Amino acid sequence: MTRKLVIDTDTAGDDTQALLMAALADSVDLEALTVVAGNVEFDYEVENAKYTLDMAGVADEVPVYEGSRSPLVKEFDHVDHVHGEGGLGGELFPETGIDSADGHAVDAIVAAARESPGEVTLACIGPLTNVALALRREPDLNDLLDEVWVMGGALATLGNDTPAAEFNFWVDPDAAKVVLNELDVTLVDWGLTLRQGTIGGARLDEFTEADTPYADFCAEITSHARAFSEERFGTDAATFPDTLTLACLVNPDLVEEAETYFVDVDEREGMTRGYSLIDELGITDGEPRTRVVESVDEAAFERMVGDMLVHADPERSV
Repeated sequence: MTRKLVIDTDTAGDDTQALLMAALADSVDLEALTVVAGNVEFDYEVENAKYTLDMAGVADEVPVYEGSRSPLVKEFDHVDHVHGEGGLGGELFPETGIDSADGHAVDAIVAAARESPGEVTLACIGPLTNVALALRREPDLNDLLDEVWVMGGALATLGNDTPAAEFNFWVDPDAAKVVLNELDVTLVDWGLTLRQGTIGGARLDEFTEADTPYADFCAEITSHARAFSEERFGTDAATFPDTLTLACLVNPDLVEEAETYFVDVDEREGMTRGYSLIDELGITDGEPRTRVVESVDEAAFERMVGDMLVHADPERSV
């Protein structure tokens, strides 16, 4: 049986590959995309989402709902320097002409959960503003959803946006705190991405040599990220946190180790904004409700990415 899926995204770079993963996988039924403020300017994010769905041949079937254009409380900065202007490498600026769906993203998330209680999985690969607002609209959201997957946080590791925080949690730490305290979440964090969700340039070049539309798209959207990685870290590579999250959702056997902990987020402004605390020793009185993915089958993940880009089938080797 296919699982019903809604993805909440701040569509740039790696988000697009996660959307492709979901759109091309037979085991999930992608019902809707909701867009949230994050990586790049909001209107670019919306167009990037539509462009990706159109590339996957599902733009007529999957509505795109526009959501929150700013975090709950705080100001934030985009990260065009990572993804390139517009979010797709700096050279690609889609104008699809596809209309957004009527209604707000928050209402779409709530409606999907209410219409199919216990059947909808929510995958959150951007800041959690829309999801926190959906919780305020529907306090029973946790019971109505089947699963909630979140890409965010930097657990016991340096962040990718500040030394303390991963970008999604830094953008809207108030929303992240609400979501982790009120929803049963499976969390894929930045530390796991660094360990097992980073693909080297040579491997990426192998994929792009296939000369397929998806491989060419991946080459386009990773070009700026690879240059950024080379300049900042001296390594030719691209990170795939959102794609890793969707791969684990699509193929649960990818997850080799996962434990449930109390995880909280520092919502205060300052140098620790967005810091994600993980109580591995159980010394706080916080309720352990966040399932943290700690290890995955890295080789299998790379095969899924390769099968998606080369054969348009991420589950080909599953």
